[in-house]
Amino acid sequence: MKYSRLIAGTMTWGSWGKQLAQKEMVSLMHHCLENSITTFDHADIYGGYTTEADFGKAFAESNIKRENIQLISKCGIQYLSDNRQNTVKHYDYSKDYIIWSAETSLKHLKTDYLDLFLLHRPSPLMHPDEISEAISTLKEQGKIKDFGVSNFTPSQVELVSSAVEVTVNQIEFSLTQHSAMHNGSLDQMLLKGITPMAWSPLGSVFREDNEQTRRIHKQLGELLDVYNATEDQLLLAWILKHPANIHPVIGTTNKKRITDAKKAEHIDLKLEDWFKILVASQGHKVP
Repeated sequence: MKYSRLIAGTMTWGSWGKQLAQKEMVSLMHHCLENSITTFDHADIYGGYTTEADFGKAFAESNIKRENIQLISKCGIQYLSDNRQNTVKHYDYSKDYIIWSAETSLKHLKTDYLDLFLLHRPSPLMHPDEISEAISTLKEQGKIKDFGVSNFTPSQVELVSSAVEVTVNQIEFSLTQHSAMHNGSLDQMLLKGITPMAWSPLGSVFREDNEQTRRIHKQLGELLDVYNATEDQLLLAWILKHPANIHPVIGTTNKKRITDAKKAEHIDLKLEDWFKILVASQGHKVP
């Protein structure tokens, strides 16, 4: 695989979350690698355009070899921030902006190349030919290895891939947000050989208390001893069983939870148990 099966999401490493000090970031990077989590997911906007630079400074001090990790970043969202002169949140997928954004991420992350570069969200004004020109330039210059999208519908993927190869679509996917199984997204990725990555893989199970999450907790509770697992491990194992080969992007900065999450890769849910968990989420049997 080009990327570790579990991916470390960095959105909350900086000012949008835990505000980790440089030494803490270095320690967390090493802990991820010790658990075979070698891929780190970024976006230019994280921390109001500051987290990539914070991570890059830590990476430079980590003594981690560049070839031992994979770096992902995303571009396109023009966010309202003290670090940009935007007057409204919008999207920019002009050729010059895509190239500039990639080069800025490289500078911040203190690296010569990105393993994967994604368009963060679809824009109604994006044109596949202009996107293709930018990505071709970045690839020819060795600044990115692969290209993909994030939060794109199947038709939007088709639009972009008409001009440039799309290798990844990073989508929201979890037990409580599994529309990608029904709207054609995962079908398309499986058919086209596009790698799915899933952000917020635990969904709302631990964030909300409602009828759905109570059903889920009850069903998971009945399976904990069967698999000698925790609830979050079962939620990840449920995702990992899908044939599209989904890579969950885990956002935790807690070292124990990272270690526990890694163990989910070794849980093979039985077919009927997978459907029991799905039914608990839906609140009704499958059609």
